[in-house]
Amino acid sequence: MKGFGEKRPKKKKKLQTINNKINLDQLIKKAFELQRQGNKIEAGKYYLYLIKNGIEDYRVFSNYGTFLKEEGKHKEAEINLKKAIILNPEYANAYYNLAGIFIDKKDFQQAEIYLKQAIKHKPNFAIAHYNLGFMLKDLGRLQEAELYTQNALEIYPHFSDAYYSLSTINNKNQNHKWQEKLFSKDLLKNQRSRDLVNIFFARANILHRKNEYRESAKNLITANNLKLKMQKSNANFLIKKTNELKQSLSNLQNNSPKSSNDPLSIFIVGLPRSGSTLIESIISLNSQVTDLGEVNIFEDSYKEYIETSQKLNLGEIYKKNIKRINKQATITTNKWLFNYQYAGIIAALIPNARIIHCYRNPLDNILSIYRAHFFNSITFSSSLVDCAEVYSDQKKIMKIYKNKFKQQIYELNYDKLVKNPVKEIKSLIYWLKWDWNELYLSPHLNKRQISTRSNVEVRSPINSKSVGGWKNYKEMLKPAMEIIAKDKENKDLKY
Repeated sequence: MKGFGEKRPKKKKKLQTINNKINLDQLIKKAFELQRQGNKIEAGKYYLYLIKNGIEDYRVFSNYGTFLKEEGKHKEAEINLKKAIILNPEYANAYYNLAGIFIDKKDFQQAEIYLKQAIKHKPNFAIAHYNLGFMLKDLGRLQEAELYTQNALEIYPHFSDAYYSLSTINNKNQNHKWQEKLFSKDLLKNQRSRDLVNIFFARANILHRKNEYRESAKNLITANNLKLKMQKSNANFLIKKTNELKQSLSNLQNNSPKSSNDPLSIFIVGLPRSGSTLIESIISLNSQVTDLGEVNIFEDSYKEYIETSQKLNLGEIYKKNIKRINKQATITTNKWLFNYQYAGIIAALIPNARIIHCYRNPLDNILSIYRAHFFNSITFSSSLVDCAEVYSDQKKIMKIYKNKFKQQIYELNYDKLVKNPVKEIKSLIYWLKWDWNELYLSPHLNKRQISTRSNVEVRSPINSKSVGGWKNYKEMLKPAMEIIAKDKENKDLKY
């Protein structure tokens, strides 16, 4: 009897272990289902509970790491994703999600290693091939980018993002099978609106390269009309905001003490596709320059300044936000183009600020915006009329600010720059009071990562190929031409 009694507790413990395992398995399934439904926050709670209860499932750690990444908790995300890889060294999804963390950190070397590991363990991982190609394109490694993007299409022939990305790479060899598929009727079947937009933009790019401008225009109009149904133009919002910020300037207090120790803050402003990426590539060839890229930190700084009833120093707030991105930065370039709306505030309240206003022929600019396939803050790009209205608005406000802050604002004409780069680049460098270096004439040699719509063009030597390109789309541009013609300063434009 004694021996029988001693064995009973062990049997009960084993039964509890089995029941716990069943419960945990059910919770894992529940977490996966919540994530599949898009309820990431609830799924995240389940994953955390499972991990705290000692679960050793690689999928749980990988999914929780992905959730943490989306929450901006990169260190914790990295720990969980690496734990998933320890548990299953062949789990491609963990490598893929880990690469995303390093892309956010701008550690592209590590990101490339992890994306290649994801592809190694899952050769048919189409999105991994595509994202590696996308990243390599931003880094200027265009041949490799093309190869990986084509791999993505071979795996998934209906991958609209891959078609669009390939269409932006100017490869002289036009005999690609993917282009035949791109122009097939079959590709349009059962596609979402978003994918149709990608396809029509990709077609327009290929036709443009073949000088078939009329057909290119048809595809552009179709693509942009579809986009306008998906997201309304924000032109009215932008124009209203420009006026409100202009009016607020007179009420702001300049409590920024000037000091010779203030870092040089260079703001590159204007409309998209006005040559701003080229300018940033030129300026960032100076080894002391940190290019912040297209970050909206000045607007964030301004909002903080207003929320404190102007008690804090705007210049100090902006400096603090720069340090969050790069602690060692001494000279910075901020290419959030819509800072043209804040140009007066920047000139008045940011110590040692310099503003470079990029502009070009209005119709070339409008055409380039209309062709660029923008999203997010540039939804006006899908309307030629709205493109023209926003162009006129930024031109008008920058003229006002230029007259008021002549010493701090430099007007850079893109058309003059590409026609006479030596003269124009020297003029800019001397305005910045920098020593001249011939290297400034070769921005295409700049190895920096570029994530704008100009990421391919800027890898080529400076040229004037795009100047006057609007003439090829004259019929399509008529709605914009009527608005631009109203401005007396454009009277010299020959239509």
